[in-house]
Amino acid sequence: MTVLWGISFDATPISGVVVEFVKTARHFREQGYQVHLDLGYDIKADKNAFFRPYRDEAAQLPHWIRLDRVEGLGEIPGYDQQFVSDVLRECVQEGAGEHLLTRVDAAARAISERIVETWERLDVSAVLVENGTLPENITYTMALHSAIERYGRRHRLGRFVLWRDHDLMWQSEPGIGKYGTFPYPSTVAPVNSPYIRYIALHEEARRRTLEWVPGLENIEVLPNTFTHAPAVPRHAAGSDGQPSAFRRDFGIPAGAPLIARFTRIIPQKRIDRDIHLVARLADRADVHLFVAGDTGESPEEHAGLVRLADSLGVGDRVVFGGPLAPHEADIGAARADGYSVRDLLAHADLASFLTSYDYESYGNPIGEAIASRVPYLTTRYQLYDTVYGDKGFRAPVMELTDGDLPTQSFVDSVAELILDERKREEMADFNHGLGKQHFGADRAGEVLGELLLPPMGERTRMSVVLPVYNEADNLPAVLNSLWQQRGPDGPLDKSLYEVVLVDNNSTDETVRIARRFAADHPELALHVVPEPEQGVACARKTGMDFASRRSARRELADAEQRFYLVSADADCRVDERWLWELMTAMESGKAAIGVCDYYYEAEHFAGRPRLWDAIQRTLRCRAVTFALFGGFPDGKGFAVERDAYEKVGGIEIFYQLQNGRFVNHLSDDWDFGILVRGSGEDITYVPASRVEINPRRVNHAIDEVITGRAYGSDGIIVMRDIRVQEPAEPAEGGPSGDLTEQQAQQAWEFSIKDFTPKNTILPVLLTPSLLDDRAVIEFFGASLAERLRRRIAEIKDEMRVVDFTPIHSYKTPSYRLYFEFADEIFARLRATVGEDIGHPPPLPECLRDVPEERFTEFVRYFCEDRESGEAHNYFGNGGVF
Repeated sequence: MTVLWGISFDATPISGVVVEFVKTARHFREQGYQVHLDLGYDIKADKNAFFRPYRDEAAQLPHWIRLDRVEGLGEIPGYDQQFVSDVLRECVQEGAGEHLLTRVDAAARAISERIVETWERLDVSAVLVENGTLPENITYTMALHSAIERYGRRHRLGRFVLWRDHDLMWQSEPGIGKYGTFPYPSTVAPVNSPYIRYIALHEEARRRTLEWVPGLENIEVLPNTFTHAPAVPRHAAGSDGQPSAFRRDFGIPAGAPLIARFTRIIPQKRIDRDIHLVARLADRADVHLFVAGDTGESPEEHAGLVRLADSLGVGDRVVFGGPLAPHEADIGAARADGYSVRDLLAHADLASFLTSYDYESYGNPIGEAIASRVPYLTTRYQLYDTVYGDKGFRAPVMELTDGDLPTQSFVDSVAELILDERKREEMADFNHGLGKQHFGADRAGEVLGELLLPPMGERTRMSVVLPVYNEADNLPAVLNSLWQQRGPDGPLDKSLYEVVLVDNNSTDETVRIARRFAADHPELALHVVPEPEQGVACARKTGMDFASRRSARRELADAEQRFYLVSADADCRVDERWLWELMTAMESGKAAIGVCDYYYEAEHFAGRPRLWDAIQRTLRCRAVTFALFGGFPDGKGFAVERDAYEKVGGIEIFYQLQNGRFVNHLSDDWDFGILVRGSGEDITYVPASRVEINPRRVNHAIDEVITGRAYGSDGIIVMRDIRVQEPAEPAEGGPSGDLTEQQAQQAWEFSIKDFTPKNTILPVLLTPSLLDDRAVIEFFGASLAERLRRRIAEIKDEMRVVDFTPIHSYKTPSYRLYFEFADEIFARLRATVGEDIGHPPPLPECLRDVPEERFTEFVRYFCEDRESGEAHNYFGNGGVF
């Protein structure tokens, strides 16, 4: 299981920082990561939770987040809450404390050791740091930097850390000089690291960070994102005019306009402005104010606000509703029986954000109101225009240059919105649509997808994509065969290629084995990428897309240099010159796809001569047709040039119904090759690039091979896991025994019926110009080649088909041409491959009695039958040889 380690320097179970972590971590989870979160109790000293065990915090977070922490920090001498507080006060705020620096260094080294030990135990692949630059605890920040460098270097992880700061020194209580003055000499500044990608919330934060650390190269902008769905009351008001459950529970009249404010109740948030606003609106409407926040954080501020409301005569219109669960539906689960910010917004006419000028960085409440389709009002705080105003969002804005409290013009603009429902609707709709564009979750997913890509070596020319599912037994040998690749003069330069192992939900030791191999063989880059959707097609696509995007991001000195995506199979072995021969052939021939040669070791079939003969006849046919037409790729071993891959849109995942459920189609490699061939690109066969097929493909599916159901039936092409889980007694005709003559004949017939339409007819159907090639004419004979050309044109015109590449387009004409020309094609195979190829298998019963003059007509009916699937079953899916 691939692991994301999250660490929040906020030291609280639910806060804006933690909420943003959850939203970001959700993208990792969708990619198959297991998510761990350290809340930072052992980091931040001012929340009175230092070293406190977790209690019920997990209940407030989504079920897929595992609360965790670095083990053993309480055992580090001198590292405790008082020490952290002393360092903040003396070293950071006062710029003194030299006597503490030796203890800081010693503690940082010890903490770093324990962080690395924790990550090693979990096999962490990615780290998300939240607010780590805010210097509440410079000891821990130093330790974290050290741990990142050591762990990243050991595991060759590239930029595996996203380091995001929601607050920085100039945004966090600047009026009291909490962290000193610019350039903050006692703060642990961001550093250029090959393992860290720094994230700023907006361009202004990025600019200020670069002003502070001018040489910082690896900093990107990732805005906070929100779930964009209109907030709808869960318990609406009844037709009798009675208030909804929410309003009733908080004493708010059914028809009263409601302004929502959800925030910390502290002086910097300036909730007094909202109370003054309500008082100024009192003579126009029965406006109520709902303040959601913890009244216990600053009891003095809460008491002062209550007194203010009473003195202005609106004490009965201001509701302090206590903390509500966050805006996101799956956060704050412990309050599921109560209300959330979304409930408040569902009942609100307006959301307010009349905050201090220089306290806020992003203004999440505005974003949450926009996402919930609720109009908002705000002060023009320092970063308002950077985040919202310059993007065109519409709202009443209180200009702080006009005074500290709401002015008459501002009050009038708010009153107009409260009294005009149509105007509120128009403003809410406009902002909601614009918000999706700038702050939608999809946008964050796109940005994260790019940020998480590890770098690719400048000399790397090939990415070997290896889909795996529970391959712990096979994987060491497979990886070793990749490590042992050779060129013409010795071992192949490891900088020329890399391995992209795509873990498809393995539950065994597969990933750990891969990580261990990477650590033991640092010269060969090995990346582990998760793919949560089960299926080898999905895994192969994920790996190739991953490699393609990374290779395209490089700035190469030679722009003409070609890059290759190479497919391998976790249960096969590649010969030692596999990669070199493949790359050399593709470089010289400039083909879009290179197809490898596949073989079985004879020793695995000792004592089974009939089975071996059936297999060898198929492989001999394939060698001839692949040499003629280039063949089509098989996931066991092929390469595609990256630009050709991108030109056709990469591998496409097709879905089909199996027992009433959608499953992904197995033949992604085959379909991809057809797409490339149909685009006019060349495919070349590289017989010197060889792959040994694992005999289990035959051994444990032999009954299905014999009956033509190796990959399914009725047109369903799927792969089942044919690995034997428990030792069993060999069945008759199984791995320990040979086939009977009848079984061998059946297996051969299904194999050749699967092979001939796809490998002898389909190439010329897709590319009729092949019939002009001298070698192809020699194979078919001039007469047959010309008649095939003519018949292809006739069928294409008859079917009104302009593109034979889709699977539903090429199967019918391929089957029809097979039946019409089978005797002649088999005659050519006998002449070219050997007399033992024999004659075409018996026709389907329904065609045997058809009059000769109507044979072609009824072939069409048989191949195009939309109901029975008999054509699929006749040609079968027994081509596993």
